[in-house]
Amino acid sequence: MAQAVDASKNLPSDPRNREVVFPAMRDPQIGNLETPINSSALTKWFINNLPAYRPGITPFRRGLEVGMAHGYWIFGPFAKLGPLRDASNADLVGLLSTIGLIALLSVGLSLYANSNPPEPVASVTAPHPSEAFHTKEGWSNFGSAFLIGGIGGAVTAYFLTVNVGLIQGLFG
Repeated sequence: MAQAVDASKNLPSDPRNREVVFPAMRDPQIGNLETPINSSALTKWFINNLPAYRPGITPFRRGLEVGMAHGYWIFGPFAKLGPLRDASNADLVGLLSTIGLIALLSVGLSLYANSNPPEPVASVTAPHPSEAFHTKEGWSNFGSAFLIGGIGGAVTAYFLTVNVGLIQGLFG
């Protein structure tokens, strides 16, 4: 077996000897690599359908979508894994903690927007970065919508958690 592997090292027709990692866009000066993972059609489709890269939507809608998702999923760890998880008001504490974290993240986005951030760079996975992140105004709209969406997502998660018995009764 080892002899067969050694013999295949010098055969260009052997599929194990094909190169699969290349410099991004075939330019080694870019400093990025194009791999079978980040250049696959599935990965490109997934990344380019995320709100940050989806073409044709405003910075406000991008921030709203990202904020809703983060507010919704951040609620769970605070409510169910936090130090007050066994208290009667654990869900309310989780909601308030989530709103506090979303507010801090929004302040961070605001600070980043005012720091004159660099323009987005095209990559193998996202060859056409959004125009929304080229200006300070775009980042500010994204940050304010992130706050609104984050609080909305947290309130939705709180409502669903508090009323889980009612919801299960409605749907069986």
